[in-house]
Amino acid sequence: MATPDFTEQTKALDATLTSIEKVLDLDAIRKEIDDLQEQVGAPDLWDDQANAQRVTGRLSVLQSEVERVMGLRERLDDIDIMHEMALEEGDAEAAAEVQRELVRIKKAIDTLEVRTLLSGEYDERDALVSIRSGAGGVDAADFALSLQRMYIRWAERHGYTVEVYDTSYAEEAGIKSTTFAVKAPYAYGTLSVEAGTHRLVRISPFDNQGRRQTSFAAVEVVPVLEETDEIDLPEDEVRVDVFRSSGPGGQSVNTTDSAVRLTHIPTGTVVSCQNEKSQLQNKASAMVILKAKLLALKKAEERAHIDELRGDVQASWGDQMRNYVLNPYQMVKDLRTEFETGNTQGVLDGEIDDFIEAGIRWRREQGI
Repeated sequence: MATPDFTEQTKALDATLTSIEKVLDLDAIRKEIDDLQEQVGAPDLWDDQANAQRVTGRLSVLQSEVERVMGLRERLDDIDIMHEMALEEGDAEAAAEVQRELVRIKKAIDTLEVRTLLSGEYDERDALVSIRSGAGGVDAADFALSLQRMYIRWAERHGYTVEVYDTSYAEEAGIKSTTFAVKAPYAYGTLSVEAGTHRLVRISPFDNQGRRQTSFAAVEVVPVLEETDEIDLPEDEVRVDVFRSSGPGGQSVNTTDSAVRLTHIPTGTVVSCQNEKSQLQNKASAMVILKAKLLALKKAEERAHIDELRGDVQASWGDQMRNYVLNPYQMVKDLRTEFETGNTQGVLDGEIDDFIEAGIRWRREQGI
């Protein structure tokens, strides 16, 4: 017979998962999957490659979503049987494994519940993340590199694909800036709460007097656009410059001018890409980044206008959003949600799910 505490926990998880299933509307998703599978089966699908990629990509996302929910439902059903068997056999180790599995299931359901809060226009899209070092000299450049590693490690933990488009290395250590894409369902909605100013306090490894240094880095997150997104970008408004790709210390990556820098003349927005050996490929990737940044700029201007009409003079919620304190104590704290942890090394190694989930819930509560 199941213990009362175990029964209460599984009932609560069952209720949460049932609520998630209703919000996601699995019947509607399955209907869309059937429609997309018909389109995939059409012999002329790949006559229009952009549409074919959209259809197959959407199908993959929806199938994964259904499999994820149904997999959790099966695990929740199975754990009851596992618990009964452990009790009947008096197997302490099996009972302990049941409790560990229950914790894992709860974590997975909590994460899925947070996913249901992502309902913004572009939340489903891949994310373009840009990181720039700020005040703090070489420590800021080193901090920017640490943040890049943190997000890439986070993506790797989840099995997400990361493509680095451009990195500008600092002279002594670290990076001046970087732009990379995280390719996963809801990557933008998930990572958008990471946008803002990040602050690091530590004993500087670059100060021969061992003094404490405060440094800053800015994180920008924008959605990857699709062919159907409306962004007016006349050719005469974009200046194209080419240059030689380079790595740390100025060492040449190749001997041709394959790297591309695009400047949107009306706004002064500048993006560059040097990850491909082909100039044409770099230009295409840079154009994707530029359009995404211009869309974000357009949305920001719209929000600013609305705030002006409302009389809202507060700064953006994303500014000065998180402190990483490594000295005189160990603490990472989000200034919006008040969520904090003393596991600074874990955070910098990509363990940021709790911060992201807290940020998404906070944003929803704030109506942002």
